[in-house]
Amino acid sequence: MNEVSVGSRGPVGSGGSRGSRGSVGSGGSQGSREFNFTKAIIVVSIAIPAAVAFLILVPQAKIDFGFNTRVLPLFHAVLNSSTAILLLASLYFIRNGQVKAHRRANWVAITLSSIFLVSYIIYHASNPSVRFGDLNHDGLLSEPEKQQAGVARYIYYFILSSHIILSGIIIPFVLFTLQRAYQEKFDKHRKLARITWPMWLYVAVTGVVVYVMISPYY
Repeated sequence: MNEVSVGSRGPVGSGGSRGSRGSVGSGGSQGSREFNFTKAIIVVSIAIPAAVAFLILVPQAKIDFGFNTRVLPLFHAVLNSSTAILLLASLYFIRNGQVKAHRRANWVAITLSSIFLVSYIIYHASNPSVRFGDLNHDGLLSEPEKQQAGVARYIYYFILSSHIILSGIIIPFVLFTLQRAYQEKFDKHRKLARITWPMWLYVAVTGVVVYVMISPYY
């Protein structure tokens, strides 16, 4: 990660007095920007899970977006698998000192995750929730359907529950990790990334697993 320090502002030979003026003149505004970013991250981290939970849990009329949104779960699986690959590539790049490639991989992963979030909201705003084991697609799970689903139903809901919980938790972790890098606080960035990366990878991989398991019931 030594290469990351290259991103520090100002040339090496710029002189001590110039650096001092920069730190004195920008300290207040930098602290204000950091505080504003933190508040925005907290708001986003609360608003997104709340909006998704509302769409899934609260009965409401479904929206017609003018196209077949039932194909979106497959699209989500593609996004999640691509994100998982990018996260693995990101780890490889940074361990081999390829900072620019590491940064690009993370930015693409964040972009795909953002697209996933918007598409996920569109899907649940326009379609009823699908229940694992619901073979006749009536939205109810009869005893024969439960018996046929067997233990796989409990495995599915365990994976789904952990996926949903971590999907909400990961949002502030990703944003704060990104903030640390943007502020060039690379020591803090690395420490937080050690927690963020495995959680994010788990969410991406289990997103694909959940799709594969529930797809027979769409």
